[in-house]
Amino acid sequence: MRELDLREREKLTIGQVRRIALAAQGFTDRRPEGAVERRHLNRVLARTGLFQIDSVNVVTRAHTMPLFSRVGPYPAGLLERVASKKPRAVFEYWAHEASLLPVETQPLLRWRMAEAREGKGIYRRLMRFGAEQAGFIQDMLAEVRARGPIAASDIEGHKGTSSWWGWSDAKHALEWLFWAGLVTTHSRRPSFERLYDLPERVLPSAILNAPTPSTEDAQRALVEISARALGVATAGDLRDYFRLSPQEAYPRIEELVEQGTLIPVTVKGWQKKAYMHAEARLPRKVRARALLAPFDPLVWERSRAERLFDFRYRIEIYTPASKRVYGYYVFPFLLGERIVARVDLKADRLRGVLRVQAAYGEPHAPAETASELWQALEEMALWLGLGEVEVAEAGDLAAALAAAGRTRPVQPAAAVQAAERFSMDEA
Repeated sequence: MRELDLREREKLTIGQVRRIALAAQGFTDRRPEGAVERRHLNRVLARTGLFQIDSVNVVTRAHTMPLFSRVGPYPAGLLERVASKKPRAVFEYWAHEASLLPVETQPLLRWRMAEAREGKGIYRRLMRFGAEQAGFIQDMLAEVRARGPIAASDIEGHKGTSSWWGWSDAKHALEWLFWAGLVTTHSRRPSFERLYDLPERVLPSAILNAPTPSTEDAQRALVEISARALGVATAGDLRDYFRLSPQEAYPRIEELVEQGTLIPVTVKGWQKKAYMHAEARLPRKVRARALLAPFDPLVWERSRAERLFDFRYRIEIYTPASKRVYGYYVFPFLLGERIVARVDLKADRLRGVLRVQAAYGEPHAPAETASELWQALEEMALWLGLGEVEVAEAGDLAAALAAAGRTRPVQPAAAVQAAERFSMDEA
């Protein structure tokens, strides 16, 4: 990798920006040769800044995928262990939606917690609940103090339904306390239900005792994390990473420019001004091969994915089946420096099958796309402990992908060994 000279910064090409972005996201880092350990997880989080949490478990929950996409198969319990057992490396909070973040980031989000206590920056319904049910919320805080870690469903007489709108009063109160930073996630049950506890019983004392930065300093630090993770980005990209408002982000961007941390650049084909992190590097080539979860930070901002990769991507979970274009839960496939295909995946755990319900190639997909995609699917299947990849006929890449699979079938014995190797007990 190398630094760009001043002349190059005047007008970056899309190809250069892609390579810078992929390097910033960790796709040029060497994969571990042995077992994936805590230090490898820390390295990836230092690149991405956070993992977005999503409860959908069609294949595997979204926050488990970014690490796999960058380092390959890792112990199934590794992420849960660093999130729920001492010494904790990550914690849950609202960042780019609900997220897992390094514990060191917690002081940078205290201003958001303070605003939540004043009813700012939270869902309107939760804001109203906080104003109307202050006494009940304090009762729930006392319950957590006395009984934590505790789930909302453990509160007698407060059973909600499965939907957000079906939250019980206890769940509303606990989520208000969570947003306000007065409780945090201790761990999650196998059903993914959150267990709440007091921060002082969960977070490392060194983090709790760290000074609280000013709001401006914290926001500036969050923008810098975003810039480092993105490499080159518009102001909108930078503020989206931690869901900052324009008023919160734009002054901080200008301050980082004045400090020399951000360098204004022009990107050929982009209409808006862009900024490059001063430590960004341009690799000569990127040799990535990765399936990306729908909420991977490389693609979660859809307009950026389109600008970077000429790849239009939409989540179709809530689209009626008859109107879906590509499928229910679609993974983009990154090969080299481009997104060359997309696959609608489902883990059929009862049958031990990773089902490719549809496979589509992009117009610029190279001839080796099907064989490379099959290898990526095979690796994912083994990681998930599935013994077979099954390809349906839907999609213009399906036939070629199925043909590639006939030459390299997943071995059931290997899947069993993978399931044992990456079991919770080994994490």
